[in-house]
Amino acid sequence: MLFNSIPFAVFLPVVFLIYWMLTKRSLLLQNSFVLLASYAFYGWWNKHFLLLIIFSSLVDYLVGLGLASSEEQNRRRLLLGMSFAVNLGLLGFFKYYNFFISSFNELLGSIGLAADVHTLNLILPVGISYYTFKKLSYTIEIYKKTIEPTRNAVAFFSFIAFFPQLLAGPIDRASTLLPQFLKKRKFSDPLARDGLRQMLSGFVKKMVIADNLSPFVEDFFTNYAQYDGVSLVIGLFFLAIQLYCDFSGYSDIAIGCAKLFGFNLMQNFAFPYFSRDIAEFWRRWHISLSTWLRDYIYVPICGARPSRQKKALNIVITFTLCGLWHGANWTFVLWGFIHGLYFLPMTLAKRYPRFIGTAAKGKFLPSLREARGMIVTFAATSFAWVFFRSETIGDASGYLGRMFSHPFMHQNYSRFLPLLLASVLILFVEWLQRNKEHFLQIEHFPMVFRWIIYYSIIIVILVFGAFGSNEFIYTQF
Repeated sequence: MLFNSIPFAVFLPVVFLIYWMLTKRSLLLQNSFVLLASYAFYGWWNKHFLLLIIFSSLVDYLVGLGLASSEEQNRRRLLLGMSFAVNLGLLGFFKYYNFFISSFNELLGSIGLAADVHTLNLILPVGISYYTFKKLSYTIEIYKKTIEPTRNAVAFFSFIAFFPQLLAGPIDRASTLLPQFLKKRKFSDPLARDGLRQMLSGFVKKMVIADNLSPFVEDFFTNYAQYDGVSLVIGLFFLAIQLYCDFSGYSDIAIGCAKLFGFNLMQNFAFPYFSRDIAEFWRRWHISLSTWLRDYIYVPICGARPSRQKKALNIVITFTLCGLWHGANWTFVLWGFIHGLYFLPMTLAKRYPRFIGTAAKGKFLPSLREARGMIVTFAATSFAWVFFRSETIGDASGYLGRMFSHPFMHQNYSRFLPLLLASVLILFVEWLQRNKEHFLQIEHFPMVFRWIIYYSIIIVILVFGAFGSNEFIYTQF
């Protein structure tokens, strides 16, 4: 079930009313209903894969109990290994089996050997990349003894399957989200109002900006040989805005939806296109994933006192794995590798200025140094997005090559103007609100002014929104 679909428009208010009318007196009823609603939400897509999430959740629930009841290190390692084997085994089979088999066949073919290993007709279970990482963080933290496992099975299963974040995150940790399932929620009017505002911001980013940019981006990357460099630069800008508005729009809707039910999810985007270097970008883009990779891959492989060279190598490894997490294609792997390379100058340098806090804090305009950093960072991330979006590395190379080999051919650029203005406008609004959690956090505005903004946005969505249940890009990962 997609957030931007008619079924969800019916599902959400019905679930909201039942949740607060019938379950407010009992924690067990609250969690049981959340679990039932979450499974209905997921089963709307494919009821058969419900067994997969139930089975893998049961494994980690039991592993958590086993880890808590044992101090024998070999047994604890075995239990943690079981969690890794089940979670990564299922993820690897459904997401990467065909990719590695195809790559293996191509490798043998390139050296003149015939390969007869067949691929399978597999469907990728939606959300598996997200709930797998959520469950792994639970068992890892119990193994490290930083959290205690829960014996409340209903709360645990609800935590894993919580429907707002099930399909595309944020990947909240057990240490912050699971405790919210272990205490009864009370309706909070300010929290619910902020949730609705955040959902509205997500819908306008997704349906008005991202979905209207989608056909243009598709055309640019499918028919790049027909365009000149100026048009392809516009296409690259459109891609950067589409990816941001689509994914941050999903996160805003998910976080806002959770607030309606009394939950606080972690912030997943913090206006990343105002980042002044690549490190700041990854502190602001897909925060739940970047911090997960930092804590569970980069830090463990670095060790206690890594050299600058070891840090640099492990950053490249971590980002390459980040690319592979995004999809079973060498274009994603190269995209992650490129981001790892972006970190090398600051990692290998003895001194490198680190940007902390909000850009141009307390000012309307950034300094020249900040502006230069934002432009360079946006250009660097946009360059990498070409590999992220292209079907093959050859297509990415062709797109970039065409940009420079045919820079200007007097094509019709005026048809791009409306969406260029809309893209710049959304960035300008976010710049004004860059110290907030989301750009519609305007509870301090006069009431009349607030409602003018709300109704204006609703009208914009109804008039310019792309309806038709367009999928969110990151649910594919």
